[in-house]
Amino acid sequence: MYTKNVYQQSNQALQRISHEDFIQLKKNPIIIILNNIRSAHNVGAIFRLGDAFIVQKIYLCGITAHPPHKGIQKTALGAEAVVDWDYQENILSVIDTLSKEYEIIAIEQTNQSQALEYYTFCKKKKYAFIFGHEVTGIQPAILQQCNAYISITQKGTKHSLNVSTCAGIVLWQAFKNFL
Repeated sequence: MYTKNVYQQSNQALQRISHEDFIQLKKNPIIIILNNIRSAHNVGAIFRLGDAFIVQKIYLCGITAHPPHKGIQKTALGAEAVVDWDYQENILSVIDTLSKEYEIIAIEQTNQSQALEYYTFCKKKKYAFIFGHEVTGIQPAILQQCNAYISITQKGTKHSLNVSTCAGIVLWQAFKNFL
């Protein structure tokens, strides 16, 4: 039997950048808004996504945990130290401020949602994605303030994904546009 010489690549081979270099990078015009996320582990995982896809900022709203927090640190693995973030209790004030420059998009299953695979991201636009509570989703008052609604097509019995998994899928789809 032939044995392949497969090995993990080093950080140097993967061209990992330092925290200092990351902070200086031009960020993609993507903002993540987390509202009432119960799990600090989900928040930490989304910080990792923010690092991976070089987002401008993460807004943590409502009951969402914010650094420093052990649960965030466990899954963020240091990303919370480099990704710009802010805690604002009131998401509506965040949306009001961002709506002057950003397309505000709720990631939610609504009667007006467009499937992610059919949504066209434009290189000339800036996007703010709202992810809501793991069980109850995004509140109607917040949905009323959004420009668009995106859902992820699913065929299983649950028709829902963990919020950090959902964020990864959406952010990758948007990020590809800015490569």
